[in-house]
Amino acid sequence: MKRVIILGDGMADWPMEELGGKTPLEYANTPYMDMLARNGRCGMLKTIPDGFAPGSEVANTAILGYDLNEVYEGRGPLEAASIGYDMQPDDMAIRCNIIALENGKIKNHHGNHLTTEQGRALIELLDSKLGSDHVRFIPGIQYRHLLVIKGGNKHVTCCPPHDHPNEEWQPLMPKADNDEVLSTVDLLNDLILKSQQVLNSDPSAETILSIWPWSPGYRPSMVPLTTTYPQIKQGSVITAVDLIRGIGKYAGLKLIDVEGATGLYDTNYEGKAQAAIDALKTDDFVFVHLEGIDEAGHDGDVNLKLRTIEDLDSRIVKPIYEAYSDADEPLQIAVLPDHLTPVSTKTHVGQPVPFLIYYKGIEPDEVQNYGETSCREGAYGLVTTSQFFSEIIMGK
Repeated sequence: MKRVIILGDGMADWPMEELGGKTPLEYANTPYMDMLARNGRCGMLKTIPDGFAPGSEVANTAILGYDLNEVYEGRGPLEAASIGYDMQPDDMAIRCNIIALENGKIKNHHGNHLTTEQGRALIELLDSKLGSDHVRFIPGIQYRHLLVIKGGNKHVTCCPPHDHPNEEWQPLMPKADNDEVLSTVDLLNDLILKSQQVLNSDPSAETILSIWPWSPGYRPSMVPLTTTYPQIKQGSVITAVDLIRGIGKYAGLKLIDVEGATGLYDTNYEGKAQAAIDALKTDDFVFVHLEGIDEAGHDGDVNLKLRTIEDLDSRIVKPIYEAYSDADEPLQIAVLPDHLTPVSTKTHVGQPVPFLIYYKGIEPDEVQNYGETSCREGAYGLVTTSQFFSEIIMGK
């Protein structure tokens, strides 16, 4: 059996009064996800292990069956792998957003939706002005970039910018819990302040750009999925997000590039779906990741969240299902979010998420549509990520 996981980043949410007490996922028109739920089996998945913050790096790594207590090293090293930066033993890699500040507060975590070309130009400028033998700015995609510090200490306390919209930024700057971390914290805070001088012609203006470093770590140790699961002889990952590409690379999956994939609502849905369909001709496992739903949640835009959920259904789930509905070898389809990104809070929440599993011949449960409320009654019940991947996805 071939397997595909279709993940709508941040797709889960809370009931909203303006949607008649339904969540965006329950309110949206999703005939294909509903059909798969009706003909498959559903449940709720605890994607954030105890003791970890509800980040996409945590949830997506856990969804693939990894024990976060053994492999977690933050976003920075994962994005380094995706970008192609070969981390050295003395490297500390840390995610480096370009964010927008306004009137002393975090306006948004994405620098007013920078394009990749704009973001690259800004990071290259920063590297030319602030880089050294010990500090490197490495360009990624859009607002998501990488900062590498030789000899840096990963135990710095950082605040993810997407978790603090409209909050004063200065109290959120990196902090040290002990003297050993102090030099790294001082360096990061100095770089934040200097970046504002470099990126803005008038750093005293009401709205300015700034770097925001967070989620540091060293090179992780992850065993490829092909080593752990003999059912996966070859697998691939399809995403526009460096973080997910990095997870895929350490997991031993091929990285498939799709022209026009942006990580936003305007991504190339058709290209991603076709890439998955083509990959499944040779691969045993494909992980398809869509980021635009999460970005809509962070922006607090309920209409955009509904639209991106419906696009996932009609432009990703539908073509993949239809392409393999009559195939000789059955295709197992799993659909789920990695975490909640409620429109009302604009931040990640680590509550359990709904998931569905469908393949030809599976015994359906009583769930009739795909959503947070209905999946609580699914046959799988509440499961952990280790159970989800090894037992439900791989059948071990």
